[in-house]
Amino acid sequence: MPENQIQRMIFALITVVITVHAYVFFSLYVVNGSLLMQVSGQDSVLGAIRALGGVELFGRRVPVWGIVAVEFCFAYLLECVMGSPVSFRLAARVFNPCETHPVIFETAVICATAALMCPSMSLIAAVLYYPYSCHSFNVLTLLANWLRLVCFNFPFAFFTQLFFIQPFVRTVFRLIFARRAYRQNRGGKNAFGTVRCMASVAQLLLFPGIFFIFEIEKSCLLL
Repeated sequence: MPENQIQRMIFALITVVITVHAYVFFSLYVVNGSLLMQVSGQDSVLGAIRALGGVELFGRRVPVWGIVAVEFCFAYLLECVMGSPVSFRLAARVFNPCETHPVIFETAVICATAALMCPSMSLIAAVLYYPYSCHSFNVLTLLANWLRLVCFNFPFAFFTQLFFIQPFVRTVFRLIFARRAYRQNRGGKNAFGTVRCMASVAQLLLFPGIFFIFEIEKSCLLL
């Protein structure tokens, strides 16, 4: 887990970079892919986006990289200001960080982050992608679009963050700061114990990819 503000910002940066790309892919391909191909008459989502001149954002067509850039700015700001600090406080209200097993506490933090970030980013997306060019602005339509996005995004956010994105981000983060922590803690027993527990949980969850990464990290800590 991050121990200072710089580490928190790096942790948030890694999380947001992965999450934004995953959400853009999910939104364009899974949620709206069939509609885009039907409207444009193309046989692929990328072809449909090119034929339409991009994705509509505030009534204007922008390329996919523009969508990624805009969502990254909003997501990183929310993650630094609200997501990381508030989710930690919410988890700490239920579990004592000093007495609770790190895996359980980190799982509580991930759940709290998904519960906070998903509705917030869905509201921003509802405003950004509102069909201004086709309809006049209506608050009820905006709320309906927001509710629709939350229903689509929350299951995706919860499961991907809990089982894929956050385990991967935490592994990368530990690999970046593992040697520094090892030098400060002569022997690295605490870090080694945490990694060993995370590896066991990953193995029980039948998630061999993350388990393999934890084994690599454990080997690095023993060097």
